[in-house]
Amino acid sequence: VAPLLRKHLIGDGYDIVFDLGKSHGAWVSDARDGSEYLDFYTFFASLPLGFNHPVFNDEDAARRLFEAAVHKPANSDSHTFELASFTEAFSRHAMTDHFRHLFFIEGGALAVENALKAAFDWKTRLNLEAGRSSCPGDKILHFQQAFHGRSGYTLSLTNTAPEKTDLFPKFDWPRVVNPKVRFPLDALEVERVARVEAECREEILGCFASHPNRIAAIIVEPIQGEGGDNHFRKEFFEDLRRIADDEEALLIFDEVQTGFGLTGKMWAYQHFDVTPDILCFGKKSQVCGIMAGERIDLVKDNVFHVSSRINSTWGGGLVDMARCEIILEVMHRDHLVENASRTGELLLAGLHGLAEENSEIMFSPRGRGLMCAFDCKDTDQRNSLLGLCAENHLLVIACGERSIRFRPPLTLTPAEAEEGLGRLCEALARL
Repeated sequence: VAPLLRKHLIGDGYDIVFDLGKSHGAWVSDARDGSEYLDFYTFFASLPLGFNHPVFNDEDAARRLFEAAVHKPANSDSHTFELASFTEAFSRHAMTDHFRHLFFIEGGALAVENALKAAFDWKTRLNLEAGRSSCPGDKILHFQQAFHGRSGYTLSLTNTAPEKTDLFPKFDWPRVVNPKVRFPLDALEVERVARVEAECREEILGCFASHPNRIAAIIVEPIQGEGGDNHFRKEFFEDLRRIADDEEALLIFDEVQTGFGLTGKMWAYQHFDVTPDILCFGKKSQVCGIMAGERIDLVKDNVFHVSSRINSTWGGGLVDMARCEIILEVMHRDHLVENASRTGELLLAGLHGLAEENSEIMFSPRGRGLMCAFDCKDTDQRNSLLGLCAENHLLVIACGERSIRFRPPLTLTPAEAEEGLGRLCEALARL
């Protein structure tokens, strides 16, 4: 397979041929020899039910998927029962009461892109209403180690591995320190991170002072995944909410990776009791997009009321919508968000135990729900451990400069969590 791919593609993925027919649950089957890998990767956190969930053997589910796949309508302008059914299911199972507007599109980066466009439109119209006709709302405040995608506007926000953004034209938008927690979160760390939060707050206020009425939004990931699985305190998000309100800017949470149950709640923001004005979703939800709350309606002619301000041909793929609707039904029926919370506690406890036994190799175990990670001493050691995990048939992912992250399916069982910990333990012993 790899030689065929490399004729036309870069072909530098996992050294496995994924057998989509024989893989099951949290287990990947290698088509070359039939061997199985425990999947704590799930296509970068985008496979919520694992492989070949029994629901897809159901005749009705198969029919719904097939009918959605035969045609690819322009959903924005072509109404179907399938689109209406999905929208109702999404609003019932995934939208909290705060949100009232939805927009669908294909791709997480484009979800973020349209959140930014909504914010630019909102802030500029707000300025016009206030008589500031020469003042566009054309800047986005964001954080160090952020990853928001690789499309046009988002290239100006993403600042993780340099090769993802180098040499591409970008806007010079305000970027501030990310007051991430260093685990364990003991009294000394609380004191330290509170100081960094204060520095961050002053940086943010300085940015608003330097660019009066120009900053349309503050965007943040509730947990920075690509940047290193960086966690933040509730107090930090409360600061952001207060500043966004005071400075007439929107607060955008990028939940493309953290959302849809991974952290043990449907959306990660629910851990902090701080609600964003716009939430970006994708990956596990199959179809991507944004939800917006009532604050967007402070501007009457916002993008959710004026036709064609934001749009795309497909408006999200109908087959992805059909798959998402089925996934939502299973998540609700089988209490998979609660499972992510319970099994995630076991997984994190196991990581703490391994860190105690391997204190010179493994540091800062951390997590919410199944979104778990830990640090290694340096990049080289991390990369060596990744290779050893793969040799032990455990698929995990790198993040940041020296971290390893786990992204198992929401269906992960306690026994599979223990199996993964055992395979990690064996890899650590060989390091």
